[in-house]
Amino acid sequence: MNRRTLLSNFGYGLGNMALADLMHAADAPNPLAPKKPHHAAKAKSVIFLFMEGGPSQMDLFDPKPALAKHDGKPLPAEFTKDLKLAFTKPNAAALASPRVFKPCGQSGVVISDYLPGLQSVADDICVVRSMHTEAINHHPGQLLLFSGSIQTGRPTSGAWVTYGLGSESKNLPGFVVLSSGSGTSGGASNFSSGFLPSTYQGTIFRNSGDPILYLSNPDGVSRDSQRASLDTIKELNEEHLAMHGDPEIAARIQSYELAFRMQMSAPELLDFSNESKETLDMYGLNDTASKQFGTNCLLARRLVERGVRYVMLMDASWDTHTELNKKLKAKCDQTDKGSSALVKDLKRLGLLDSTLVIWGGEFGRTPICEIRNTRDPENAGRDHHPTGYSMWLAGGGVKGGMTYGETDELGFNITRDKVHVHDLQATMLHCLGLDHLKLTFRHLGRDFRLTDIGGNIVKPILKG
Repeated sequence: MNRRTLLSNFGYGLGNMALADLMHAADAPNPLAPKKPHHAAKAKSVIFLFMEGGPSQMDLFDPKPALAKHDGKPLPAEFTKDLKLAFTKPNAAALASPRVFKPCGQSGVVISDYLPGLQSVADDICVVRSMHTEAINHHPGQLLLFSGSIQTGRPTSGAWVTYGLGSESKNLPGFVVLSSGSGTSGGASNFSSGFLPSTYQGTIFRNSGDPILYLSNPDGVSRDSQRASLDTIKELNEEHLAMHGDPEIAARIQSYELAFRMQMSAPELLDFSNESKETLDMYGLNDTASKQFGTNCLLARRLVERGVRYVMLMDASWDTHTELNKKLKAKCDQTDKGSSALVKDLKRLGLLDSTLVIWGGEFGRTPICEIRNTRDPENAGRDHHPTGYSMWLAGGGVKGGMTYGETDELGFNITRDKVHVHDLQATMLHCLGLDHLKLTFRHLGRDFRLTDIGGNIVKPILKG
């Protein structure tokens, strides 16, 4: 045997081995198949109610009566010297809140009169008043909240969760995104898979009609003919995968198959005919103001019932630089019924213990006033505030009926029990049975994780 023949035969053999291996990879189990967590989990799924723009914590969860004596006057420099501001100057006047707060439920969690629905579930939620972040503007703040970095291109929390745990739903995506309001600054970067395979990115659902555009077959296309077409496309993709070994091709095969299954399951998801009138009313579906967000909250419950791992509701916009009282009231009217109904409904169905609900924005609002139109006394609003704001959590192993953390008497800085965005991420993953230090993906020569180089589990808010 001459050298040419030897090399040819040897190469042919390796080629066959590689082809067999790659063809096997194409038929590998679904990457979204359920995976074992690192440790025993309290939560099986997450519903993140993202209030884009930054809700005003001192008008909703963290009352600051001491602001009243400074209202309309600049504050001493000792309070504002290190303040990070996007638009307002440090010598802006203090802005007291006209909101009425009261202790709610048996636990006495203090909540604003703008949130009567949430007041009714006070014993089921944990209000964290000591959140902080480094980001002062919306897009960086949202990137940090969801991807752990202010740089674009990182995987987001929903992608990390589905990468780590897969999904229990065979006929729906593992990570679903629902939106309401006028759109978010971060947009698709809030639910991107980054450098993880695209299988793990969020899938946007609409809350009426087809959940996903073009999900229904056009006239004249039967399910059988579609299946035959998909089988041919799958064969071609498998050949392409065998030639190039690109994992994105395998992801494409899986996405086609999932889309085919979704054509049967997704329309049923949006069919609320089996929901009682009391349930629809509780979510606010018969109220024009609350219908859109309430529909998304009901869809979120139905999605986790069907095994979806991570549901993200993006509601825009809470960015109240002007007309604070008017705009904040409108946002609360749109979302309060749905948010509180979601907690009640999950609890009624026995799903709250296994579903972690998180509510909040990328930062909060300042204790000082921003006025963009000095001729309008009702124009006053609040600027971005990253150094002490509020979020709430419920279910999924989190203690209900408690308030955690504390800010100073004027609401500028945290005085007790700081919780960084990375701490929130680490705690969320812990509730799901994932160790944030072990949930990694090698990219560009190093192991990346959601919490970057930070993150501590907030143990005091967790059940035994």
